[in-house]
Amino acid sequence: MVVLLFSISAHEAGHAWMSYKFGDDTARLLGRITLNPLAHTDPIGTLLIPIASFIFVHVGISIALIGWGKPTPVNPLRWRNKDVANVMVSIAGILANLIIAFVSLGLMYVAGFLHLFGPDAPLASIEEPLVLFLFTAYSLNVSLAFFNLLPFPPLDGSKILWTILPDSMKPAIEALERFGFIILLLAMQTGIFGVLFSPIQRAMVYLLPYSVYPALNKIFG
Repeated sequence: MVVLLFSISAHEAGHAWMSYKFGDDTARLLGRITLNPLAHTDPIGTLLIPIASFIFVHVGISIALIGWGKPTPVNPLRWRNKDVANVMVSIAGILANLIIAFVSLGLMYVAGFLHLFGPDAPLASIEEPLVLFLFTAYSLNVSLAFFNLLPFPPLDGSKILWTILPDSMKPAIEALERFGFIILLLAMQTGIFGVLFSPIQRAMVYLLPYSVYPALNKIFG
């Protein structure tokens, strides 16, 4: 939950910051350019549903984890260069998640290079919780970035797709917005996302430094 709250906050703050850079200060005036989770927490999407998902998993009921933050308010009429702004504001949250993921991966490599993990190493006493935290930050943020790139309303990828599509096809994206959440739930429960994400998941495992494998094996068995 700590990683999830931070990751969602960074995602929404990225949208707010980029919108401000293109001339719209709506989100800035509302205090949304911040990593403070209180500014971005949606009671249902950020707290209730993720907590319920964790509880269900621990009692043996497997359901897809889904969550979201409080939507970042933007005013496209105030943007300079609206098409570029729409793409950049949409992708800013994804980039924020990727930055967190690569920083987490980099810290794992640094710890391995400096021999901070392992028996009798400087961080041996806190190795497992630290590796778990960094691994969760890495894997969760890559997952969030991938998920938000998908071209389904209301995900960020649909806004990028809407910008690059010819005008004749834009009504189709707008029509899908009414059923976007239902489509997302169906795609998650039927395993479509899992199939699409599996190559990225394999690449993520391949990129992990060998120094964290002993701790991960202890954590996940």
